[in-house]
Amino acid sequence: MSRFEKALERLKKKPKDFTWRELQMIMSHFGYQEMKGAGSRRKFINPKTNVIVSLHEPHPNPEMKRYALEIIIDHLNEEGLI
Repeated sequence: MSRFEKALERLKKKPKDFTWRELQMIMSHFGYQEMKGAGSRRKFINPKTNVIVSLHEPHPNPEMKRYALEIIIDHLNEEGLI
């Protein structure tokens, strides 16, 4: 099982220790590009469909909040990616 597959399986389980780097890897795999906004605001944009997912990058710890994981999972489901 690849790192991507392991990270995707972890995302689906919504673990408390899911990191921003894991999310970046998953989104990059699906063709999304990360854009920085003001402060910790980040956007993942799919250039093929112009779909945008907007989140806050967690800091100072890299662990994602549960609501952010749910946003990503819902989005990827809606797009038919998972």
